[in-house]
Amino acid sequence: MWLRLRNQNKKQVYQYDKVAQEGIYGTIERDLHANIEKVRNITGNSADIVIRRFLLGKEENLSSALCFVSGMVDENMVQQLLIEASVQLSFPSTCCDQLDYIEKKIATANTTRRVKQWNEVFSLLMSGESILFIHGMQEAISIAVKGGEYRAITEPSTQLSIRGPREGFTESLGTNVAMVRRRIQHPHVRVEAITVGEVTHTNVRMMYMKEIADDNIVEEVRSRLQRICMDGVLESGYIEQLIEDETFTTFPTIYHTERPDSVAANLLEGRVAIFVEGTPFVLIAPAVFIQFFQAVEDYYARFDIATALRFLRILVFFISLVAPSLYIAATTFHQEMIPTSLVIAIAAQRESVPFPAFVEAVIMEVTFEILREAGVRLPRTVGQAVSIVGALVIGQAAVEAGFVSSVMVIVVSITAIASFATPSFAIAVSARLIRFLLMVLAALFGFYGILIGLIWMTIHLCSLRSFGVPYMTPLAPLIPTNLRDTFVRFPLWALTDRPHGITEETNIVRQGDEQRPEHNQETRREGDEN
Repeated sequence: MWLRLRNQNKKQVYQYDKVAQEGIYGTIERDLHANIEKVRNITGNSADIVIRRFLLGKEENLSSALCFVSGMVDENMVQQLLIEASVQLSFPSTCCDQLDYIEKKIATANTTRRVKQWNEVFSLLMSGESILFIHGMQEAISIAVKGGEYRAITEPSTQLSIRGPREGFTESLGTNVAMVRRRIQHPHVRVEAITVGEVTHTNVRMMYMKEIADDNIVEEVRSRLQRICMDGVLESGYIEQLIEDETFTTFPTIYHTERPDSVAANLLEGRVAIFVEGTPFVLIAPAVFIQFFQAVEDYYARFDIATALRFLRILVFFISLVAPSLYIAATTFHQEMIPTSLVIAIAAQRESVPFPAFVEAVIMEVTFEILREAGVRLPRTVGQAVSIVGALVIGQAAVEAGFVSSVMVIVVSITAIASFATPSFAIAVSARLIRFLLMVLAALFGFYGILIGLIWMTIHLCSLRSFGVPYMTPLAPLIPTNLRDTFVRFPLWALTDRPHGITEETNIVRQGDEQRPEHNQETRREGDEN
């Protein structure tokens, strides 16, 4: 029976779009009443589908109807349009094409287009445009009066910075694209429109810099987006999971950001940005491992400060990855590596603990993960109190009850703080998952188990690719010129080249050679001598 069910599932082909659109094919009729009934039947007479009937023209009185979705249009523009069409519009005596004249008159303030097919009508109607039907005419006019309420531009909540712009993306696709356009005012910025989701018809924009982005990468991103075939795409995370190179990995191969300046910086390096309607998170591809330890404000500060901060981020990532497993290995197998006084103190604390170090660490790690998740899901004011007070109370109670030692609480607390200090949430989650695997290996094989786990992780990282670009670039393969902006950040005047392997090789240079401050001093001396 199970084999038969599995075979039946294999034969099923995705055809929702074909079935759902059987009733919306064909052309518009000349009879206005028939067209209105068609709209009502297809939409199920939905309450938010508004149909306003009126007489078009001051003298001709053509029976017309304006259809739109309530809440998706600008009500003021609709009212103004109805007034102009019914009261102010009059046809000249020499007018031979009334529909063309109406379209030109309306187009003075709105973007219009003619539509004949019903599938076009419903696609435009559901996207927020108004459709004007006129009795006796087999074409309708689509009028762009999109509106509705959108969230105002505010500071991004996930990528805060001390220095730099304070504005972040919103749920409005047009606003997000325009915010990047303002930062790169160049005609080589290309924006391509793609619609994904057979039911939701979600608008997606692919943005890149012509002559800077590699054509092969651009074509690969475009083809993967066009291959998406599913009911709906509600957030950019859907697209991220469908177009990534590797599914079975905890490491993210596509970068996401809420900051327009971050998107602009990545576009100038030859990457491709993917905007999705209804979400403030923009996808950046291709992405490499070291990119998740960089922050956009690194380029707003001096190079020595930025380099120190990058080393700190890598250090805290390593701490969040191996701290509990190092404690397990040291206390279980390698006590000789711990100073004698510290070993005695740890042994005295663990004397009343009934569990081995591994079980002790698992209990505390799982407890902290539960508190972390509760703090995220609860309302912000309550969540912060739960995560902080809960950790203190539970940690203190666990030590007093003898479930865990105080050293274990310290280790897990340091691990949690280090995880919070990792700049990218996606890479921090990867460390949280791999941490448990390293804890198991440490409990079985000690330091050798940790070493085996780290070697496996390194091999796995080297095997990953992001749209054809090796994930560990520029370390594996080694690209010396790209090392200027990795774990360290050279001065801005030294970053003369865009990243090799990502940017179009014919346009790799991004700035002139004479950018060093010493050139400014030489120019000043020459001016003084003259």
